[in-house]
Amino acid sequence: MKLLDIYILKQFISTLVFALLALILVFIVVDMVEHLDDFIDKKATTGVIFEFYLNYIPWMLKLLVPIAMLVAALFSIGKLSNLSEIIAMRSGGVSLMRLMVPIAIFSIIISMGQLYFNGWVIPKSNERKLEIERKYLGASGTSVSLYNLYLRDSPLRTIIMQFYDGSQKNANQVTIEEYSDEIHPRMTKRIDANYMRWDSLKKVWKCTDVMERTFGFDKIQVKYHKELIQPLHITHDQIIQLQRSPDEMNLDELRDYIAVVSLGGKDVRRQLIDYYGQYAFPFANVIVVFFGVAFASVRRRNGLAIQIAAAMVVSFVYLVFLKIGQAIGYSYDIDAALVGWLPNIIFFVIAIVTVWRTRT
Repeated sequence: MKLLDIYILKQFISTLVFALLALILVFIVVDMVEHLDDFIDKKATTGVIFEFYLNYIPWMLKLLVPIAMLVAALFSIGKLSNLSEIIAMRSGGVSLMRLMVPIAIFSIIISMGQLYFNGWVIPKSNERKLEIERKYLGASGTSVSLYNLYLRDSPLRTIIMQFYDGSQKNANQVTIEEYSDEIHPRMTKRIDANYMRWDSLKKVWKCTDVMERTFGFDKIQVKYHKELIQPLHITHDQIIQLQRSPDEMNLDELRDYIAVVSLGGKDVRRQLIDYYGQYAFPFANVIVVFFGVAFASVRRRNGLAIQIAAAMVVSFVYLVFLKIGQAIGYSYDIDAALVGWLPNIIFFVIAIVTVWRTRT
């Protein structure tokens, strides 16, 4: 049986590699036709263009691997079906379920690898890719300066910054407000500082030219401080994350980014659904492979073309539903993690049923 597994995997992997190379080549050619004039106008060297597409390939793989997995399943299993090898295997007592075990295991391994690849490798390559885009393709850049920041440092403390200079690690015109409780908030203290600077060694914020007001029930105390150390939860690194593109953040950084944004009271439901969706998307490989094997394993009069078309339609509907499901989830009070994974759950069940019905 091991020889049979190796034989099936060899057919599948060789088709997968060919499909990936072909799809990447087409992707690069189409993009190069669109952007080559911009590179030439900005006098980009051959080395810069090569580096751009070298860093572009990981992002391409994120999109193309599920398509290549489907194509590999259709053509490798379809070839076995057309040559009547699947009939011979079934005559020898090998069921469709057993036949697809090596491919299923391989697709799960690919999905786990792609999860790490999408979540931690691609953001690194995107940093350099976006840097080249900003310089040579006129893409909008990001600045290390932020304006009019409103952050919730804790449930009872808010911070307002008119301007934050990320390179200098200091803020201008800072207001810190503290409240009594969440249900019936009453301001108990307000600090206004002309400047606030992050001390990288001590990991604290130092405010200068500070006016501190404490609000009691019957009086207001006012104190002036030339310098005041303020114990805040938020750090410089967390603030600077706000100016980065989510495409440049790995999944750990994206989680921290969402946490920082939520501190300001902003609705982060959309970002949370996208975050969980990034964990779910790589497992599309398993789902499309199940559909591909089920459709391609049955030999029909119409040939492989109809089977390919049917599997492509089902997989396309799945990918569309993946996005539509997330869009619908933005508007309804459903757990963000469930919304992110729901399309996978639904279509995985459909894929299993399809394989089960095709097993004989």
